[in-house]
Amino acid sequence: MAQFVTRIDDRLAGEVDRLVEDGVVDSRSAAVRLALEQLVDQQRRAAIGREIVEGYERVPQTDEELFWADEATRQMIREEPW
Repeated sequence: MAQFVTRIDDRLAGEVDRLVEDGVVDSRSAAVRLALEQLVDQQRRAAIGREIVEGYERVPQTDEELFWADEATRQMIREEPW
């Protein structure tokens, strides 16, 4: 398992310690792991979103495809038991 060593300012350390005291995370290390996991996930999701947009820009939907997508949406709404 890799180990990261870093320095943070006292204000941020205090905020992390409060998260530990409040039971949000088990430890400072758990807080750092959680934050890094969320950062990596956020960046992965953003990259996927960019790829989706680029795909639609390369091959835009046709008017016929958009019509059928809109029609399917209207049908799903009609079927809702509001």
